Amino acid sequence: MNTPITIARGDGIGPEIMEATLRILKAAKARIDIHEIEIGEKVYHQGHTSGIRPSDWKTLRDNHIFLKAPITTPSGGGYKSLNVTIRKTLGLFANVRPCQALHPFVPTRFPAIDMVIIRENEEDLYAGIEHRQTQDATQCLKLITRPGTEKIMHYAFEYAKADGRQKVTCMAKDNIMKITDGLFHKVFDEIGVQYPKIEKEYKIIDIGSALLADRPHDFDVVVTENLYGDIISDIVALISGSVGMAGSANIGESFAMFEAIHGSAPDISGQGIANPSGLLNGAIMMLTHIGQGDIAATIKNAWLRTLEDGIHTGDIYREEVSKKRVGTIEFADAVIANLGKKPEILEAVTAGESKGGITIPPYRRQIEHKELVGVDLFLDWREGSADDLGHILTSLPLRHLKLKMITNRGVKVYPDGLPETFCADHWRCRFISKQAQSTNLEPDYRPIPFEGILETMHVAHAAGLDVIKIENLYEFDNKRGFSLAQGE
Repeated sequence: MNTPITIARGDGIGPEIMEATLRILKAAKARIDIHEIEIGEKVYHQGHTSGIRPSDWKTLRDNHIFLKAPITTPSGGGYKSLNVTIRKTLGLFANVRPCQALHPFVPTRFPAIDMVIIRENEEDLYAGIEHRQTQDATQCLKLITRPGTEKIMHYAFEYAKADGRQKVTCMAKDNIMKITDGLFHKVFDEIGVQYPKIEKEYKIIDIGSALLADRPHDFDVVVTENLYGDIISDIVALISGSVGMAGSANIGESFAMFEAIHGSAPDISGQGIANPSGLLNGAIMMLTHIGQGDIAATIKNAWLRTLEDGIHTGDIYREEVSKKRVGTIEFADAVIANLGKKPEILEAVTAGESKGGITIPPYRRQIEHKELVGVDLFLDWREGSADDLGHILTSLPLRHLKLKMITNRGVKVYPDGLPETFCADHWRCRFISKQAQSTNLEPDYRPIPFEGILETMHVAHAAGLDVIKIENLYEFDNKRGFSLAQGE
């Protein structure tokens, strides 16, 4: 039986590379039924701020498989990224980006690169929750959840096992973001124990990125958060040869989307010179996912043979290696002519098992005792120094809470702040129970009534202070669930 799929031709070079890709799929006798929708720039300008018509969601959900060309998100006007919307709305929690060198036909200094970046796809800063809170300060909320992290860790290890990979490397920044990135690292360690035959390592994202650029052959599978993954997958794609030739998969439990990792490249749109390889590689991943690994291998081998034959689009054309410069459709026709052939220098691929068969165990929430122990009151204030604000807050007539400290941009400025610290108009003021006892390390936090928070907000407002938001402070099983300030 044919598998129904949804396609979208997108914007910029999207229609050209989609036409080339479909041409190859048809010639290879891919067992698919195509349903087309329109998304992207034109749809945005028709008044659909998500970039997709409401009626087309049904087509996507009915077919479960989406092959998507790049789209253009209009700048300004508050338009949201359709890629992010689709990934989150349809639960596409894993972004999978294989990166493999094609030396000597595509230039690279690292001919041994063969790794997969697995990027968490729904959370982190890409939640897109942003606010402007004062004249000086804007905020972007970073969200890392345990269920989301458990899913991506299970997927990374299961992918490595299914693909015969030997090592999984986790990258995050928990030396700074000890709670959010700390959770990501902690869950990696917990899930990793279940896979004793796979080597595990952890790298701080900054040195990890440097090592990826310097010694990429040391890595096999890399699992990381949303923003970090977006950045490092482009780095690895570039050093392996070309960002324009990499495909990616976005995998959920019941839906999957496949695409090129590059954008819509409007500067070369309509010229017939775009390289369709990125979208074609996305389509090859799609075929493997839906159980047509035989067709996927046939196309991939024909594509590799075409590169070996020196038939290259302009982006990878080099006099010393290439034999013929071709356009988008000419390249597709060359791949079609090589169907049934295998590469002679590059490693041929065989029909792999479907990665769509990876199952993620259901999330089991562990119940922890949660206790309210304080509140961070955020103020928009520009009437004086940190000491001035501290004197105002310590004099507020509060029954339940007392001021512990004030920070500005995360740095403690009261009490005992330093005059060299620059302060914006965005202040975090931490209040804790009046019963809390100070120690050499941090207070012995005591439970507070919620009315204490309401009272603090009301009294601060009555004193003429501009309260812009609050964050409640909790302990979970007597462990602090909030960060200390820098310098606290």
